[in-house]
Amino acid sequence: MTELKSYKVWDAPTRWFHWIAVLCVIALAALGLVILNAGAFKIPNEGKVLLKTLHVWVGYVFALAIALRIVWAFVGNHYARWRQIVPGGRGYLASVRSYTAAFAAGRPQHYLGHNPLGRIAVAVLLLLMTAQALTGLVLAGTDIYFPPFGHWIAQWIAAPGVDPATLVPYTPEMYDKTSYADMRAMREPVATLHLYGFYVLAGMIVLHIVAVIVTELREGGTLVSAMFTGRKIVPQQPVDASSPATAKKRGLKP
Repeated sequence: MTELKSYKVWDAPTRWFHWIAVLCVIALAALGLVILNAGAFKIPNEGKVLLKTLHVWVGYVFALAIALRIVWAFVGNHYARWRQIVPGGRGYLASVRSYTAAFAAGRPQHYLGHNPLGRIAVAVLLLLMTAQALTGLVLAGTDIYFPPFGHWIAQWIAAPGVDPATLVPYTPEMYDKTSYADMRAMREPVATLHLYGFYVLAGMIVLHIVAVIVTELREGGTLVSAMFTGRKIVPQQPVDASSPATAKKRGLKP
């Protein structure tokens, strides 16, 4: 009879980041797609400003969550740290080969943290989300003059005699035409990166969800529920399980 064991893996900040990121990505994607198709929906300028404002505020939450997760990767528990996220290190390629061979043979290896392939996915997702947050902050300044770059952008494009603090989106009479054209030229590659970065991120999220479902079914673990409870229940000794002494030193609980 297979003996199931429960292990404490994901600490609370890691779980909170995961679900906050999920909610933010859903909200940002929905708002972004409406903004992108504002012409087709015949949304007036006032409506576009409102949508962009909501998009930016959700983006602030998203960016803050990412920043905190990056910090937490230095100070969180063992499984939240960079060594458990970034692929690489001694024996990493061997662990990839071993994991994929065992998975294909129907004898999957169990990991408490991210498995070798999961580390690649998590690292790519974190990189893509960081890029989206950074480009989004730039666009927030160019579109509706929000922090952290909005004040500088407004000063750049305000027409002579116009107080930059009073600048309003979609009011060309308030802009210096040459400066505005230069700003839009600067903005274009950032907007392109933000747009196509979203498509790549969406594709990676779909792959991530499919991989989690397949792994959950194949391994019989508790990948999804662990992101709610923090505990993984596995039917065999995990490859990356710590010895009792090491686990006690790291503050982990079996």
